[in-house]
Amino acid sequence: MAVATTEVQLTSTGPSGLWSWLTTVDHKRIGLLYGISALVFFIVGGLEAFFVRLQLSGANGTVLSADAYNQLFTMHGLTMVFLVVMPLGAAFTNYLLPIMIGARDVAFPRLNAFSYWVFFFGGVLLYTSFVVGGGPDGGWFGYAPLSIEITEVVRMDYWALGLQFLGVGSIAASANFIATILTMRAPGMTLMRMPVFIWMALVTAFLLIFSLPIIGVGLFQVFFDRNFGTLFYVSYAQGDPLLWQHLFWLFGHPEVYILILPAMGIVSEVLPTFSRKPLFGYSFVVFAGIAIGFQGFGVWSHHMFTSGMGPIAEAGFATSTMLIAVPTGIKIFNWIGTTWDGVLRFKTPMLFSLGFIAMFVIGGLSGVTHAIVPADTQQHDSYYVVAHFHYVLFGGALFGFVAGVYYWFPKFTGRMMSETLGKWHFWLMLAGFNLTFAPMHILGLNGMPRRTYRYPEGLGWEFWNGIATLGSAVIAISGLVFIWNLIKSRKHGEIAGPDPWDGRTLEWTISSPPPVHNFDEVPIVQHRDDFWHQKYTEDDDGYLVELEPVSGGTAVLTGPEDHGDERKEIHMPSPSYYPILSALGLAISSIGLIYQPVGFIITAVGMMVALWGLFGWAIEPSQREPYYV
Repeated sequence: MAVATTEVQLTSTGPSGLWSWLTTVDHKRIGLLYGISALVFFIVGGLEAFFVRLQLSGANGTVLSADAYNQLFTMHGLTMVFLVVMPLGAAFTNYLLPIMIGARDVAFPRLNAFSYWVFFFGGVLLYTSFVVGGGPDGGWFGYAPLSIEITEVVRMDYWALGLQFLGVGSIAASANFIATILTMRAPGMTLMRMPVFIWMALVTAFLLIFSLPIIGVGLFQVFFDRNFGTLFYVSYAQGDPLLWQHLFWLFGHPEVYILILPAMGIVSEVLPTFSRKPLFGYSFVVFAGIAIGFQGFGVWSHHMFTSGMGPIAEAGFATSTMLIAVPTGIKIFNWIGTTWDGVLRFKTPMLFSLGFIAMFVIGGLSGVTHAIVPADTQQHDSYYVVAHFHYVLFGGALFGFVAGVYYWFPKFTGRMMSETLGKWHFWLMLAGFNLTFAPMHILGLNGMPRRTYRYPEGLGWEFWNGIATLGSAVIAISGLVFIWNLIKSRKHGEIAGPDPWDGRTLEWTISSPPPVHNFDEVPIVQHRDDFWHQKYTEDDDGYLVELEPVSGGTAVLTGPEDHGDERKEIHMPSPSYYPILSALGLAISSIGLIYQPVGFIITAVGMMVALWGLFGWAIEPSQREPYYV
């Protein structure tokens, strides 16, 4: 039957030009947008941290004023948590989820684009405060009553609405990921055949769905207290400042696992590839991740042991905090078991994965001390706590995400990253990280409080603060090496091919970078690590035996000519500018809310733009003209 077609080369990654990126609904491009945005915010957040370190490098520092210090340490925390680590998880999940489960896109491509643009404008909204009176200065946690005071200054209004806005994007993305994983897996891919990274993405999405509404309520209450005379957190009017702490940490501790679980999933994919072994105890790793998700909602008050909850609550939360170490320990032992007696290849992704395990173990051990109420009471609000969460979130999450960048960069770009630069990056980052944050354990135990912008001479803190500042400079150098490696490899890296690492999962069966439609034919999955089983079997002694390539299998991407006269019709979603328009309208509305009553006009204009985007989104055709392969 003669049909008008649009011919697309199999290696095509889609149309080019700025407009194509602004209107894209391709999950791979949205993943790249998340990743590039997170890298930019990482540079900004790193500069903020570096200035904080310079201020504290010696006694009586004069680099920053108290006000500037408060702004920078607040925005550093906000940036690294909400604008770097969370979007990095979204970046990997967006790009990899469909191609790891054998799908052509996510369940709701336009909603996917909307979630990115909400994240982007949320970040812009937070940083807009710097040009209208200064950045948020009440800490990234925004404890009441500090966050509801000085209502004539709008800094914390931008904080409250910026975080609320970012939460909308995360909920939209999470609902999309859950729907995709539960309904769009390739035939034969049962839940227990899914890659561990996909399992961790699923748990993370559920954590976001259930935790973000909690902090959303709290943020609305902060905004209403600041702008509309409510008294939720005003103690003299029967409000309760501790209510904010409960709401925040009911979100904030699941948030820790929202940040770390995707990195755990990445490491669970990297280690088997470079050990040439299946993941040891796959089922235990999966169910340990699920257990972490459940238990994460039952430990929040270990952040509040000094708030006077009483001995019964403290004993209960101390016990639950100790128990959550069990599934985490299971994962660590299974990762070590995966490498045991394996044929190890110490490529850069493997080095960062091993670094992740080592640094995360150190962070976990210091975290166990926070489950002990008397010890936590002594360590509370000291630099010991700062050391702990940086070992977990920098040494853990960021090491894991960097491992993922080196591992999947060939899939993203079709080119390999430099191994020489990669190893320089790893050793510099490992050394700089430990130089920066290991001394903070000593500083905390020697009594240095966190969130102080200056300290006098004679307290014994100068030496270790100087070492920490030196370490931060080494981290900055490692970051420059990484960025140079990305730029250089993108244009001049070695051509990768579809399967440069001898991978195990479905994304390595297609070209690098993948075509717009991902798969010519939706694969049929028969095993866990299905691609590995297409390439290898074992002999009677348990040694790998390479199989002959199967003609017509999924191991090699086939071109149109291989199908003879049979042309396969591909339907893909059409680009749309309505998601970005809707997100922009909501961002404008949020700014208007801060300046009521005069901002009513701004809010009205923003809502009109948002409604225009939403109605256009609802009525536009969902698919472009089909093309054939």
